[in-house]
Amino acid sequence: MENLTALQVKTANPGPKQYKLTDGKGLYLLVTKTGKYWRYDYRYLNKRKTLALGVYPDVSLKKARERHRDARKLLTDDIDPGHFKKVTKAARYQAAENSFGKFAWEWFAKQQWTEGHRRTVRGRLNNDIIPWLGDRPVIEITAQEVLVVCRRVENRGAIESAHRIKTICSQVFRYCVASGIVESDPCRDLAKALTPAVPKNMATITDPVRVGELMRAIEGYGGHSVTRAALQLAPLVFVRPGELRHAEWSEFDFDQAVWKIPSEKMKMRQPHLVPLSKQAVEILKDIKLLTGDRRYVFPSARTTVRPMSNNAILAALRRMGYPKEEITGHGFRGMASTLLHELGWDSKLIERQLAHSDKNTVRAAYNHAEYLPERIKMMQAWADYLDGLKAGGDVIHLKRNA
Repeated sequence: MENLTALQVKTANPGPKQYKLTDGKGLYLLVTKTGKYWRYDYRYLNKRKTLALGVYPDVSLKKARERHRDARKLLTDDIDPGHFKKVTKAARYQAAENSFGKFAWEWFAKQQWTEGHRRTVRGRLNNDIIPWLGDRPVIEITAQEVLVVCRRVENRGAIESAHRIKTICSQVFRYCVASGIVESDPCRDLAKALTPAVPKNMATITDPVRVGELMRAIEGYGGHSVTRAALQLAPLVFVRPGELRHAEWSEFDFDQAVWKIPSEKMKMRQPHLVPLSKQAVEILKDIKLLTGDRRYVFPSARTTVRPMSNNAILAALRRMGYPKEEITGHGFRGMASTLLHELGWDSKLIERQLAHSDKNTVRAAYNHAEYLPERIKMMQAWADYLDGLKAGGDVIHLKRNA
């Protein structure tokens, strides 16, 4: 029979010596000068034992009685509740040591990404993956569990993000495979489980006549000189917007007419060479008179220690009357890719100049100079072609000379 009341437990004060307030069937509250402790005295295999059930007030009278009943049920099944507690605690510790969350953050720490990409992946882990899979032993996670995590994202309409979540999970599992923790990646069974993501085409202009209009608008841009120079250079080099705005003077070799972008600035973490046309060199030499004593070619308008804002190009295009639905800073890449293909340039040259990923990681580490002589010719021909469009001449699509 249960004897204690919640009020008795609350008002029990320590005395000169520790004492017990019994609740029946071995359960009692041990009151000491340091605190109040729930205990359960029982016998197992003719040995007297004591099981700790928690500390008041973190564990209330009601909770202590629930734990007491659970322990007595174990005794009924001939299981020592004290040993069961130790085994369960050890299992939880073992699960934590081999949890998905632990290996996910290990994998994350080893990646060499741009800071922007690190923030994106960290956010996806914290918000969409770890809350659901973080405490699970990685060896026990099934494909269906990963699918549930991805479906949560998919159901809120973020189709592409759901695929990104699956990719991150797969990369963590492959890291565990390589580390000898698991034998296979359960994500391999989810190839067609999610709604297909619709490829996102960056807004761009590819009609030659309208490209000519854009080149003239850039030439006549009346905004900040640094922004104007970035606008002029963007279509000539067609790098990613982040690579353009983070350009540093130390990366340019005017004798060789090449821009050497280090691997840590590239999306694919491989160095990249950008041949500079005569027009690009002229633009850079002009802006060097203004920013040549600074680190960045295109410094921020507010401080010289940071590059220009990532919205500067987009804002300038809007000011010229080009909304983001028509063209963005990234759109110069699509413009170059489309028109260079139409002009007959080899796809291998174009893809290499766009610094698109190479699935062969060993080859990718050495191919930044691949096709360089041909790319030099292509980049000069591209600059000349844009000049022709800017001048408003007749647009004639001719295959390049072999």
